[in-house]
Amino acid sequence: MAITAQMVKELREKTGAGMMDCKKALTQTDGDMEKAIDYLRENGIAKAAKKADRIAAEGLTFIATEGDLAVLLEVNCETDFVTKNDQFKTLLNDLAQHILTNKPANVEEALEQKINGDQTVEEYINAAIAKIGEKISLRRFALASKEGNQAFGAYTHGGGRIGVLALLDGTTDAELGKDVAMHIAAVNPRYVSRDAVAADEVEREREVLKTQALNEGKPENIVEKMVEGRLGKFFEEICLLEQSFIKDPDQKVKKYVSDKGASVVNFVRYEVGEGMEKREDNFVDEVMSQVKK
Repeated sequence: MAITAQMVKELREKTGAGMMDCKKALTQTDGDMEKAIDYLRENGIAKAAKKADRIAAEGLTFIATEGDLAVLLEVNCETDFVTKNDQFKTLLNDLAQHILTNKPANVEEALEQKINGDQTVEEYINAAIAKIGEKISLRRFALASKEGNQAFGAYTHGGGRIGVLALLDGTTDAELGKDVAMHIAAVNPRYVSRDAVAADEVEREREVLKTQALNEGKPENIVEKMVEGRLGKFFEEICLLEQSFIKDPDQKVKKYVSDKGASVVNFVRYEVGEGMEKREDNFVDEVMSQVKK
């Protein structure tokens, strides 16, 4: 039986499932609407669709490496309880391995790729939703590659509540990379160096600091010097290389790394649920307490 666009539309409205899932269900059931609904329910797809409007701000970050490639990803779920589920952990690993192998450009492309024969990544996640019973989503990922005399810095905190993937040049020392990644997890810099900060952001901060100094009643002839001094603190707060290293606060990250003949190329830091509606936790204090041990 020919499957029409109207039939697919009707099934989508009844189940909330995706267009391709609806078309497949109708094809499998020779266009029988009721059987197609049952097919979607039996495969957990309709169930997954019903959970689509729930907030999934819990979850884990996960890092996997394979040769000269590494990936950091974040997968979300609804409750922290699910993150302890072996099926959820298997899902994380399977998605990471898929991304390393297929190198999708973004989440949308990843979801459309085949992961299990004829099964797409989206269908694979939906099947996991049916088994686990919560909304699950691949939120984001970052791929990194190294070559020659380079090393990855990989670190996850709290079982995956925070994940950091850094790339260092001039060294193959993974432990050095991990030290840098641990610092990034704890202090949460936004940039590698002050050169990476946009000029308009620096100028905006300069104007704010100048206004603050004038409001404090400081003489105009010394305001400019004060502003430049305070800008140094601004860069310390947001730039990795300007920060005091957590394992040795007497020296900056830049010196700690350069003394070992290395430099930081870039980094990615994910904190589960950041920017989403979720409860507040102080992960920075947790990381710092672990480092001090």
